[in-house]
Amino acid sequence: MKGLVKYEKGPGNMRVMDMPEPICGPDSVKIRVEYTGICGSDLHIRASDIAIPVNPPVITGHEFSGVVTEVGDEVTNCKVGDRVTSETAYSYCGECYNCKSGRYNLCNDRKVLGYWYNGAFAPYTMVPSRNIHILPDNISFEEGAMIEPMACVTHAAMNLASIDSTDTVLVTGPGAIGLIALQVAKSQGAKVIVSGTSVDEPRLALARELGADVTVDVLKEDLEQIVARETDGIGVDVVLECSGSEKGSESGLKAVKKQGQFVQIGLAGRPITLPFDLVCYKEIKVTGSLGSIWSSWKKAIHLLERGRVNLKVLAQDTFTLDEWETAFEKFEKKEGLKILIKQQ
Repeated sequence: MKGLVKYEKGPGNMRVMDMPEPICGPDSVKIRVEYTGICGSDLHIRASDIAIPVNPPVITGHEFSGVVTEVGDEVTNCKVGDRVTSETAYSYCGECYNCKSGRYNLCNDRKVLGYWYNGAFAPYTMVPSRNIHILPDNISFEEGAMIEPMACVTHAAMNLASIDSTDTVLVTGPGAIGLIALQVAKSQGAKVIVSGTSVDEPRLALARELGADVTVDVLKEDLEQIVARETDGIGVDVVLECSGSEKGSESGLKAVKKQGQFVQIGLAGRPITLPFDLVCYKEIKVTGSLGSIWSSWKKAIHLLERGRVNLKVLAQDTFTLDEWETAFEKFEKKEGLKILIKQQ
């Protein structure tokens, strides 16, 4: 079968290659892939500037949906024909403090689908049965391929942060992750401000359609003044930093209130400089967010099934596997939002 392979370490070194079709193990599930989403981390894998371990040669891609075609003898939680998606933590030790505490996303031995094990930029992939989540009937394959990034957001916004209906939330960066974060915060009843740059104007317009109370072009407007106006000078209760940019993180630290919450979701991919003394001066509660865990997947599917989050509007472009370079370039140029590869 054809797969998009990171064939050796170093910048670039990706192409569509012939790879063996996966063979189902006793506790594994083989899936015919329908759609695979392009993630910012896929670009980092191509550039070889990501800290998560990558084990070339490996088929990339980890955001996907599909249909079960084969199950191992020990599998009991799904059957052939089920419409599914999958978590990405392919293996972890199960014995360390973090694993036993349910935080297997932080296991030092965690190995990820599409990084270490063959992923979903291919017609077929295989995952451990424990990773499977069955798609409700009202969730399409396109939406199913976007549950993984949504689970990352619910982990950040619902597991690691506390948002309630009296809060004002700032989302910095109106890409796909930021627009999902906006909707998750709105689902909790919060008032939401979304910031971006002039390049992001179509995305800021979509943010308004999706319920943003205020949008800010930081190149034309003063974000600090707008935050002060919208919060009676107090500052926002929660920042969900989704841009992965130095300016985005800096503006979030300045905008958050004293003893507010700041969650870093976006990856910069390089060292950045920040006014970190603000963490002390304002007693900010700062956390990073890495991937997702079982509970964040359940929350994501719950919100999506009940129509609290609209993912369909984010899937604006679909390409074939052979068109992957065009798709990656479009993603890198911030053209469109969520870009999907159709496998069948």
